[in-house]
Amino acid sequence: MTALQPYTIPSQDDRQSVLADKIKRLREERNAIILAHYYTVPEIQQVADVVGDSLALARAAETTDADVIVFAGVYFMGETAKILNPGKTVLMPDNSAGCPLADSCPADRFRSFREQYPDALVISYINSTAEIKAESDIICTSSNAVDIVSQIPADKRIIFGPDRNLGSYVMQQLEREMILWQGFCYVHESYSWDVIETAVRQFPDAQLIAHPECRREVLDHADFVGSTGALLAYSQKSPADAFIVATEPGILYEMKKRSPEKSFIAAPKDIVSSQSVCSQMKQNTMENLCNCLETMAPQIVVDETLAAGALKSIRKMLEMSK
Repeated sequence: MTALQPYTIPSQDDRQSVLADKIKRLREERNAIILAHYYTVPEIQQVADVVGDSLALARAAETTDADVIVFAGVYFMGETAKILNPGKTVLMPDNSAGCPLADSCPADRFRSFREQYPDALVISYINSTAEIKAESDIICTSSNAVDIVSQIPADKRIIFGPDRNLGSYVMQQLEREMILWQGFCYVHESYSWDVIETAVRQFPDAQLIAHPECRREVLDHADFVGSTGALLAYSQKSPADAFIVATEPGILYEMKKRSPEKSFIAAPKDIVSSQSVCSQMKQNTMENLCNCLETMAPQIVVDETLAAGALKSIRKMLEMSK
């Protein structure tokens, strides 16, 4: 394996600077807010009004007074923003940026799965389609999943989906059984301890921090496990000077920005790849972000009946997370 290198913040070229200026002007003209996930490219994070994980972005979408919401992320995030703001225009730089985890749980198959356990409460990860949210009782994110499940009476059966690794982590933390849908995030599923151990040997003083969508074999060796937002906060407060980060490497930009004196190494995916990248998140570019503000397209549209069903489970999450 090629020797791993700590992350460095990339410099902005002239074209990116011109696009950034145009995006800022269009944002003001449209009374728009730009929401971006930590997994998007650094230049988009630089122009966004709010950069965060799924829970932070859902809260920002719920409370904004902007007329237009531009969501630089993947499709289920844009859907969630539209469900929370039916009267607002919601744009995505590229509405073909999907989520294979969400797509791995088709509504018809999940409905049949749920029917096998008619007495069970359904808690679904926010990384799911509007159809799945409408089939669910409560939505959760990786940052509040343990807290949400802990509020459910111990004698109540729970169906948890679509991410089996996050579900397994919650079960382990709470010592509680749940019925898991067998989906996974390909970015996090690709990490293995055998490969990450090579990074640990190369950087023996670094702490390993990991997202709960990773497999158990990785989480069992981690010094800290948490959502992207929690990983970021931990990297700031920890006395450690270096971190091996087992999640999508887009988060390294904000980590390095907040703690420039520390070193951050993207956990290796395999002996060839130095990191595990979400190609769908990287479909968000400065060019298509600027273009969607200019043309006011593509817009996210969610069927009203479907949105009403999904809104109930999202609202329940937000109420239980306060």
